[in-house]
Amino acid sequence: MAHLLANHHNIPRRWELQKCRTKLKDCGGGWTNIGGRQMVRVRGFMVQSSASSPEKVGSVGYLVNECGWKVRRLVEKADEMRMVAQVQAEAFHVPVALFNDFFFDFFQAEVLSGLAYKLRSSPPNRYACLVAEAMANVSDSQKELVGVVDVTVLRDQTVLDHLPPEAEEYLYVSGIAVLKAFRRQKIATVLLKACDVLSTVWGLEYLALRAYEDDLGARKLYTSAGYEVVSGDPPWLTTWIGRKRRVLMIKQCSLHT
Repeated sequence: MAHLLANHHNIPRRWELQKCRTKLKDCGGGWTNIGGRQMVRVRGFMVQSSASSPEKVGSVGYLVNECGWKVRRLVEKADEMRMVAQVQAEAFHVPVALFNDFFFDFFQAEVLSGLAYKLRSSPPNRYACLVAEAMANVSDSQKELVGVVDVTVLRDQTVLDHLPPEAEEYLYVSGIAVLKAFRRQKIATVLLKACDVLSTVWGLEYLALRAYEDDLGARKLYTSAGYEVVSGDPPWLTTWIGRKRRVLMIKQCSLHT
């Protein structure tokens, strides 16, 4: 299902990552109670929980818990970040005839560097990497991340042109990927629902994403989640450059209505 979910165009390139340090540290997050509301602390910021009694995994609360899967924010630990890079690399790597293993490892390392860059350069209420894992109660060492999605607060005018005038920002969904062995088990659907929850926590009413125009499976998934096609890539991107045409899809979060 990798071709259904190939929405990963904002992974920074190597030249953007030169300032990124390779040493990874824990984010030092935790739950606390302020004025009777459950809040999560991440790198010095407080964000209200989407549930009155959030479940906990270590120091992180779950955004969604359904269909056998739980979704939470990534914990900034080296081993967990490597798992995220593995999931996305498996989904987005294009196999080559020679030295495929070498190029896969290189691509995975680039994805990991891009993730570290985004985490270090983005405020925690502007970017998040969400991860899905099984509901089963197992130890942290046995937990396996089976799905990933990136969400970023953006204000690209080409997207805002399709939103009401009062909308100044939106949540952009990208990099959604599911491990091959776990596809077609509603993980992508649950990840998209977690994006809805986080948009509410961050006070954003609209979500946007892009999908390939001829990728009917992905478009069906996104349409089922409430997204609608509003525009497509301009002709010069597809005809002159030869890139596959993408469509822009937008959703008004149902949690606000």
